[in-house]
Amino acid sequence: MRLKDKVAIITGGSRGIGFATVDKFLKEGASVVLAASSQESADV
Repeated sequence: MRLKDKVAIITGGSRGIGFATVDKFLKEGASVVLAASSQESADV
């Protein structure tokens, strides 16, 4: 939980490198704000 109590804002987080980053940050304990081009692609 290295990122506990941290907040990350990730653009392009619905696929590819952005999605992998969101996944890793969540597993490390961060709160994540995800930006995507459509609501459907942002539902993780």
